[in-house]
Amino acid sequence: MSQTRTEPEAERAIEDFSFGELVALVTRDVSKLVRTEIELAKAELRNDVKRAGLGAGMFGAAGFFGYVALLFCSAALALGLAALGLPMWAGFLIVGGAYLLLAGLLGLIGLLNFKRMTKGQRTAQTIRANLALVRRGD
Repeated sequence: MSQTRTEPEAERAIEDFSFGELVALVTRDVSKLVRTEIELAKAELRNDVKRAGLGAGMFGAAGFFGYVALLFCSAALALGLAALGLPMWAGFLIVGGAYLLLAGLLGLIGLLNFKRMTKGQRTAQTIRANLALVRRGD
């Protein structure tokens, strides 16, 4: 329920407000503050979830390419042992090495994405600042 005011609230002195009006203003402002903090937390969590998903995807891709590299290196080792002197194994080894490099690069990118997560630091900081304001009485 809203009521129309003839003068803006900001221009009225605190003594001009009734107790009920003060309670209503405080309730409105606290409600707005809580909603704003919740929106900030949601935004930060959305970003963190995206980063975690991307990081997990990169780790998964690194695992897959690491597995492929193991297969190629195993085939190269087997062919190399079976036919010492044939150049076919060297090709398998080069392909396996390239997959190992790719797996390492994807793993590094995944790790960097996890490290860039904010963990809701801005939300925690603003909540601490708001609590300090409430304690001071501003």
